[in-house]
Amino acid sequence: MKKNLITVIILALVLANLILTAILVFTIIPQTKKSNQLIDQVCSAINLELQSGENTPATPEVPIEDIETYAITDGFTVNLKQGGDGKQHYAVFSVSLSLNTKSDGYKTYGGSEGLAAKETIIQSEINTIVNGYTLDEFNTDGYQNVKDDILKSMQDMFGGSDFIVGVNFSSVQTE
Repeated sequence: MKKNLITVIILALVLANLILTAILVFTIIPQTKKSNQLIDQVCSAINLELQSGENTPATPEVPIEDIETYAITDGFTVNLKQGGDGKQHYAVFSVSLSLNTKSDGYKTYGGSEGLAAKETIIQSEINTIVNGYTLDEFNTDGYQNVKDDILKSMQDMFGGSDFIVGVNFSSVQTE
């Protein structure tokens, strides 16, 4: 009689498990699908927001024939911000700016000749920006973050126009 009672209890538990599983399938899983769709939409929105600055220039694409480069005559030797290792690091590099010759700013500021008169101000601004980076931050992504910050600063300095469309580094050395 004990074996039959245990068998009946096991059968009842199996049926209860089957019923609860059916309830899960028909009630909770559709809600989970809706939640997953909502999460996917939120993730898509976040990805769009995160990628809005990547691979999209701050100014419209400028054809190569409309770009003039202005090389800043003096190279830079900049003290970088102290990193986690506690040591002082330096960056030695040269900078050139890409100018849009079809921009109104090009006519206003006079192109390379106009920039030569303002070179000291430009150098000071670049020094200030680069000085805010640690060695690891400076070397990240091929210096792209530094270039982006310098470009934004240069565009703001020259009235937010599309006069300066790029910042280029050459002969970069860090220690």
